[in-house]
Amino acid sequence: MNKTKMGELKNAPTAAPGPRAKRYDDAFKRQAVELWIQTGKPGTQIARELGVSYPCLKDWKRRYYGDATPERDDPAQQIRALQAELARVREQRDILKKTLGIFTEPSKSATNGSKP
Repeated sequence: MNKTKMGELKNAPTAAPGPRAKRYDDAFKRQAVELWIQTGKPGTQIARELGVSYPCLKDWKRRYYGDATPERDDPAQQIRALQAELARVREQRDILKKTLGIFTEPSKSATNGSKP
């Protein structure tokens, strides 16, 4: 992909003065969709960075990939997502274990109050 800086594509069209809609060539559209897929950024953010509307970007993605979502169909992407979810669930489990331990410990005031 031809990029100059992060999020900027080479040969990006310039805005024409007046109410006419911008025209983008197929190469730009494909590069925009590839940037969206490869970076994993939200589509709205990519559209804003490239100066296009989000509905246009979404239409381009649908045109080139159909209803399939490449990032979901990519096994490596699925593995990364599942690993992130696993880490989050493990953290939640550890927090719950600690909380359970705190609530099941006998209170110090109850044991100290029973001394003769």
